[in-house]
Order: sequence, then structure tokens, then C-alpha cells
Amino acid sequence: MPSSKPPNSSSPTAAPTPGESPELIWLRPERTGRGPRPAHSRTSIAAAAIVIADAEGLDAVSMRRVAAALGAGTMSLYNYVPKKEHLLDLMLDAVAGEYDYSGLAPTGDCRADLRRLAHEQLAALRRHPWVPALVIARPGLGPNALRYTEHFLAVTEPSGLDGTARMEALALLNGFVCQYAQYERTAAAGPKWQADLAGYLGRAAASGEFPHLAAAFASPGPPANNPDAVFDRSLDRVITAALAPVGRV
Repeated sequence: MPSSKPPNSSSPTAAPTPGESPELIWLRPERTGRGPRPAHSRTSIAAAAIVIADAEGLDAVSMRRVAAALGAGTMSLYNYVPKKEHLLDLMLDAVAGEYDYSGLAPTGDCRADLRRLAHEQLAALRRHPWVPALVIARPGLGPNALRYTEHFLAVTEPSGLDGTARMEALALLNGFVCQYAQYERTAAAGPKWQADLAGYLGRAAASGEFPHLAAAFASPGPPANNPDAVFDRSLDRVITAALAPVGRV
């Protein structure tokens, strides 16, 4: 899954210092080409971990659980994935690989293309509700995330923004979609929390201490009980901000 933070200027494919073990899993060869064919692959390991995370949450994912799901010894997995952080990176990138770009080809209409892309991303986050928090905690750019980034830059090329501004727009849009998906999950999991929050805000608005809040609640507007409609309205505002030159929002 693409990062919600703009990357620094260093190349994501730069070679590690000679003799130094690379920190990024993407800089480590999956196979040396020697010996018997491996029984597993990074793809199969990530897929098994995702099944566990989807069913039980990210905290349930461990090398032991993944090994058991694959019928392998726990220590044997470290030959493929040296540490837990690498497993998380593989999982995020596997989700980024779910995007169907066949229906997302750039049309020249940046806003329409970004809407479609954001909905594709939200659908992936709804399928894998553990992703938003992980993206924020451990952003990364694996091979599939790089393909997403390349697509985003192609989609936004007609905007006239330079490359730096478009990378910042990518981070802004991704951050919004992740935050929305995280809030949506929290709200769906806690109906009592929602009711308590509504009551608390209602009392605050009625207290007279927060006149602007009271006015906002009293003003007519579109209903807020349709999550997809709320997402679309908010998304349009974020896209407007993301594509606007600095100082013209």
C-alpha cells in the first residue's frame, strides 16, 4: 500500500553499502539461484499473513502463526523473511497489488481519474481494515506501491503541477483515504461510541460555549448518514486542495 507520507529524495532502488545487510526487503534477493527450489515464496507468505490479519487483526500475525498456516517450521520462514517488519512490508505491498488498473487508465480528467483511484483504494482498505494504521506507522514503497505511484503521477500529469507537488498530492490523498477508512472502521465497530459522541457534541453545542459549533450543527446540509456520500464530498474537497497550486486553494 502506498505511503501516506512524501518520500525523501533518495532513490528507493539504491544499492546498499557493500558488505552491509540491506534494511529494505526489496533490496534483498528472494533467491540466490543456488540449491533446491524453495518450498515457499514471499508472495505465499504474505498471502497467509493477510488471511490471518483480515480474520483476527494485525496483532494476531506472527511468524509462528504464518508458519503454521503454511505447514512450515517457524525458523524456516526467516530464510525468506528475515524479520517481522519485513513481513509487514510484504503484506502492505501485496494489498497494493490488488488494484485493477484496467479500469483506471488515465483519461486526461485528473479529478475523475483521482476519484476512481480513491474509490479503488477505499475498497481495498475496507477488505483489509488493518491496513490504514500500518500505512501510517510503517510507510513504504514496495514494487506494487511503486506501480501505484507511477500511475498516480501519470493521472496527475495534465494538472500542470511539477513532480514534487504531485508527490505531495499523492501523500495528501492517500492520507485522507486511510484516515477515512480508519474512522469508518471505528464508527462501525462502536455504535454506542457513536451515540455517546453525538450526545456529547449535542450538549456542547447547546451549552452556549461553542457558538460556531452550534451554528454548524444547525445549518442545513446534505445528510451525513450515508458513508459513501460523505466520502465523495470530502474527497472532492481534498482533490481540489491537492491539485491547486500553492497559494491558490
